[in-house]
Amino acid sequence: MTTALTRDSTAPVAKHDGSRPSPRIKLARRRILIRHPDAEAGERLLGEALGAVDRDALHGILKQLMKASVILQKPDEANLAFMISMMKSIAPRDSLEAMLTAQMVSVHVATMRSACRLAFTEDLSQQEGIARTLTRLARTFAAQMEALNRHRGNGERPITVQNLSVQDGGSAIVGNVTQQAQLIVAEPGIAAEAGLIPPRDVSERELDRAEATRDTAA
Repeated sequence: MTTALTRDSTAPVAKHDGSRPSPRIKLARRRILIRHPDAEAGERLLGEALGAVDRDALHGILKQLMKASVILQKPDEANLAFMISMMKSIAPRDSLEAMLTAQMVSVHVATMRSACRLAFTEDLSQQEGIARTLTRLARTFAAQMEALNRHRGNGERPITVQNLSVQDGGSAIVGNVTQQAQLIVAEPGIAAEAGLIPPRDVSERELDRAEATRDTAA
């Protein structure tokens, strides 16, 4: 792999904090050229954008993306540029995120290829096979997104309450509830109805009813 000393960089489409132009790449006879006037600076900028910790990691990721960009048994420069751009937008922060985001963009490209094949296939049996592949790829991408979110959130999975019923006189907590949060119940009756407090024994209820009858008679 070589580095081309030509002036060419990609400006961000929209301004956002901390964004810096990073070098573009060019394919020449199955070699990846990083287009920047300073070879070391170009590798450093692209490595920071892709979450690569050193030169070996950067070139390894680029080679893997190049193989995943193949169209008709030939690496496609536009496809590779798209994949690198998507990795930049996700902004991997460490080696794990760099590998995961590389897999994500590769799975996305494969998913869209399957979608294209499905659109151009008229044979029913072929459609079923391609549809199964497309479904698996889409599920894999969703699982990768969840893995990335969990990694960035230190593994905490929030609990979302979709339906909540509160009786008159009761109160509820509005906001996100996580596994570390404590449950607060304002009214004992609401907790009992929700199954949070086990119902009292039948004998206890009959004893309370008898005591209430005696109090009324007195």
